[in-house]
Amino acid sequence: MSGLQSDFSEMPCTLPVGIFDSGLGGLTALKEIRRVLPREHLIYFGDTGRVPYGTRSPQTILHYARQDVRFLLSRHIKCIVVACGTVSATALETLRTEFSVPMIGVIEPAAQCAVKETHNGKIGVIATPSTVQSHAYARAVGILDAQAQVTECACPLFVPLVENGFFDVEDPVPRLVADRYLQPIREAGVDTLILGCTHYPLLRAVIARALPGVTLIDTGVEVAHCLQKLLEQEALAMPVTPVMKGTGGAEFFVSDTPESFEKLAGIFLGDQLDRSVHRIAIDTY
Repeated sequence: MSGLQSDFSEMPCTLPVGIFDSGLGGLTALKEIRRVLPREHLIYFGDTGRVPYGTRSPQTILHYARQDVRFLLSRHIKCIVVACGTVSATALETLRTEFSVPMIGVIEPAAQCAVKETHNGKIGVIATPSTVQSHAYARAVGILDAQAQVTECACPLFVPLVENGFFDVEDPVPRLVADRYLQPIREAGVDTLILGCTHYPLLRAVIARALPGVTLIDTGVEVAHCLQKLLEQEALAMPVTPVMKGTGGAEFFVSDTPESFEKLAGIFLGDQLDRSVHRIAIDTY
């Protein structure tokens, strides 16, 4: 039995999936990946020491993203989920040319779902300033439906609000910010809104209250299904065998003090962390 287990441990399909984001937001994607692919082992890195990415220059975002990828590669992962809308919009294509590991971002899966869900062809996108300036979501939607009308709005305060725990629907602070940011979305008459940053699902109730009747597209949900297809296509899905049964675990790494991450991660994941969070020196990668 030990020999069989050793053979399985050397198979690429048994390696973990790497996930990274600028901070806590990617945990919304991790939660969905756990639900869709419960046997996969996950390694999560949140760059909490340099959050947010969305107000940085494209050059700085790419520099940070390269370091994030190098760290995950040092953990011997089989693929990477770029659970950051900003990196997906501004740096993913470059990363794919520089690293051989399979990578998926959040742009295309969310655009596909939005085009499928809209009834009036009016799609909204809320995201970080860098993502909005890249027009990545608008281009992705346009490729799928050239007739779709896309309204993009930057929401720079949403990430800091979430990172500091301000996402309760009864809290007047996020409600006031959301009402201000989402006015152009209301005026455009969109019926489908892409939450173009993985932090934003934590504000889902706040956003839904400001936009009644609008379908909200969660990038984390869509990327989980995209990952499932990728693993199956590349023969990288965790096998079901007598020695590989059960559910996979998760390891968590951050670039700043772990305490605040641990406190809020339970809210993101819907349960408590099952292991400690480790701090790394991301600048060394």
